[in-house]
Amino acid sequence: MSTTTENGIGGSWSTSREKTYKKTTSSALKGAIQLGIGYTVGNLTSKPDRDVLMQDFYVVESVFLPSEGSNLTPAHHYPDFRFKTYAPLAFRYFRDLFGIKPDDYLYSLVNEPLIELANPGASGSLFYLTSDDEFIIKTVQHKEAKFLQRLLPGYYMNLNQNPRTLLPKFYGLYCIQSGGINIRLVVMNNVLPRSVKMHYKYDLKGSTYKRRASRKEREKGCPTYKDLDFQDMHEEGLYFDAETYNNLMKTLQRDCRVLESFKIMDYSLLLGVHVLDQSHREGGEQGQAGGDGRRPVCQRVLYSTAMESIQGDGKAAEVLTTDDTMGGIPAKTHKDEKLLIFLGLIDILQSYRYKSALILFIHNTGDSVSVHRPGFYASRFLKFMNTRVFRKTQPIRYSPSKRTRNSIQALKSSSQEILSSQADERNKEDRRDRLGGARSLASLDGQGT
Repeated sequence: MSTTTENGIGGSWSTSREKTYKKTTSSALKGAIQLGIGYTVGNLTSKPDRDVLMQDFYVVESVFLPSEGSNLTPAHHYPDFRFKTYAPLAFRYFRDLFGIKPDDYLYSLVNEPLIELANPGASGSLFYLTSDDEFIIKTVQHKEAKFLQRLLPGYYMNLNQNPRTLLPKFYGLYCIQSGGINIRLVVMNNVLPRSVKMHYKYDLKGSTYKRRASRKEREKGCPTYKDLDFQDMHEEGLYFDAETYNNLMKTLQRDCRVLESFKIMDYSLLLGVHVLDQSHREGGEQGQAGGDGRRPVCQRVLYSTAMESIQGDGKAAEVLTTDDTMGGIPAKTHKDEKLLIFLGLIDILQSYRYKSALILFIHNTGDSVSVHRPGFYASRFLKFMNTRVFRKTQPIRYSPSKRTRNSIQALKSSSQEILSSQADERNKEDRRDRLGGARSLASLDGQGT
């Protein structure tokens, strides 16, 4: 396992000794990742495009890469290793669905150096980010890799129906075997771009049971807060215009239904908050530059950013992502502070099994416990998001004050008095006219006789 677990996007290891994962140095692991993906994706380009078949989800391709090289593989200065690729045709289809060209995928993962991120959780996984901010590579456990394999047919069906989703976008599943050790990796979309500074970062599960960041976590440069911290720091929630709010909640509801159907639970919403006003006060610095000192460009992958993931159909991806927002969702606080929100569902490779049921039995603390049955978990998760985290901006309606209402009432009364007095005057005049007319007729009658 990794020897340290620091937090924060784009962070660096604090000690001079190179870190290891399963007795493999980080440099050797990154080198094996790039060599293996370079070979398998390059080899896949020679295979013609065709429809994905059911058996394609269970195919595993393997290649041996000795350090001295072979007829198929280049020489390298890392220990000999075997590289396995799971469901290569299925994942090629997923990459095509999101507009990822093979050359771009190779350039991001192979041609540019990978950036090692500090671990934002307690899983012990290693995280690598590509220099262009597009992809995250995460080490996963054997049970998580097996679960993803079983999930692929349903995942394929869901993406065909709803490519706009806050679920993780999986682009590849691989395994490195060396010295009797298996290191499994998954390539995913990057939720929090380094080019935008995250003033707040949260891991939200909709639970209040032990859901507060530890003192050690709070002392980090970029801490990841939890549910109770969010309630303390954003008591009124985050406000969106009506259309954005409806799209966001509709997407979350749909995604939670999918996760519930797969009996998936214990997932989180990774939420990054960029405060625009604070960024302007800090001199307009958006975030960290790329590994070569250049500012990362806007993400090119379709439906990759938060705004693209919740937008309705019919809007082009290139219109949604701009240099100003980097794909973030505009929002406000109750104090009218302008925000950009970045978010995505994470840690979905957890199914409801005996272990979860045992945890639920041991921690029998009612609705506040984090681990519950998938249906209950989804309902509680959505309720928390709908009532505590995301709010709809109410349209401004004119509501006169009591003093104004009294003034209006007085004005109405005086107007009515004026109108009634005018009516009385008209009535008097009419009576005088009628009396005068009657006298005139009487005099005429007298003259006639």
